[in-house]
Amino acid sequence: MERVAVAVAVGVRRLYRGSSLVESGFCYEALRARFGWRHQAVFGHGGRGNEVFEKSKFFGRGLAFSALSYLAYKTYILISQSVVVHADVQVDELLDQADYLYGSGETEKLWQLLNQHKNSKNAQVLWRLARASRDLAHLSHTSAEKKKQLTYEALEYAKAALEKDSSCFSVHKWYAICISDVGDYEGIKTKIANAFVIKEHFQKAIELNPKDATSLHLMGIWCYTFAEMPWYQSKIAAILFSTPPSSTYEEALRYFQKAEDVEPNFYSKNLLFLGKTYMKLNNRKMALLWLTKAKDRLSHTEEDKQVQKEALELLNSL
Repeated sequence: MERVAVAVAVGVRRLYRGSSLVESGFCYEALRARFGWRHQAVFGHGGRGNEVFEKSKFFGRGLAFSALSYLAYKTYILISQSVVVHADVQVDELLDQADYLYGSGETEKLWQLLNQHKNSKNAQVLWRLARASRDLAHLSHTSAEKKKQLTYEALEYAKAALEKDSSCFSVHKWYAICISDVGDYEGIKTKIANAFVIKEHFQKAIELNPKDATSLHLMGIWCYTFAEMPWYQSKIAAILFSTPPSSTYEEALRYFQKAEDVEPNFYSKNLLFLGKTYMKLNNRKMALLWLTKAKDRLSHTEEDKQVQKEALELLNSL
C-alpha cells in the first residue's frame, strides 16, 4: 500500500500542477453541454442580466464541483493502476522465488510457498503449484496416501491453469503430465483413454514452444511407452478403440534426440532413454554411448541417482 500511496500522492500533485489544456477544455465543454450554458453579456436585451449572472454563479459552482469530481476520478484511475502494478510486482516476486527454489531442488519449501496461493487466478502460479505438488508426491518419503492426494491436487491446479491461459506451453505440458499420473490410480481403460489427451497436450506444448527440451522428451516417453506396450494392454486397447494409441521406437528416438539437440545434457533421464531406445533398436554402440553419459552425469536429485543406478545396471547387461 505504501507504493500505492506514493503513486497517488505523486499523481495528485501532477494534477494540481499540470492538468493539460485539453483536459481542462474537456471539463468546460462537458459543463456547457450539461447545463445548456451559452456565453452572453451580463446586461443583455430584455432585462435578463440577473438571469445570466445567476447562471454564471451556478456555472462557477458547477465548474468547481466538476474540477473536484475530475480530480477524484483521476485519483481513482491512479489508485486502480497502482494496485494492478503492485499486484503484478507481487506475482513476479512470487514467481522469482518459486523458480529459485525449483532450481535449487527445494521441493518441500517450494510447495509450501506456492500452496499459500492455491486460490490464485494466475496460470503461471497454478502450473508451478501443479508441478510442485507432483514433485512432492514423488519424493521417496511421501506416504502412499499423501502421494495419491497430491497427485489429484496437482491435476486440479493444472486444469485451473489451463482454463486461465491455454496459450502457455508449460500449462499444456504439466496438464498432460498430471493426467498421466492420475491414470495410475484409475485403471488401464482410463489410462489408455487418457493417452490421446496426453499426446494432444504434449504436441500443443511443442507447437507453442519448439525449443522446450522437456516437452520433446516427454513426447518421446509417450512414444516409447506405446512402442513397448505389453501384448495384453494392446489387446485391451484394440477392443476399446477402433484406432488405439501406438508408436515406434524410431519415433521415440527422434523426440529424445531432438530434445538433446535443443538443450544438450539437460536431463539425466533423456540420456537414459536415448540409451534404452538404442538398445531396443539393437544398436549396441550408441546404447553404450548414451548409457555411459547417463551414468557419469552429475546427480542433483533423487531421480538423477535412480537414473545412474539403472544406467549402470543396463551397461553391465550389455
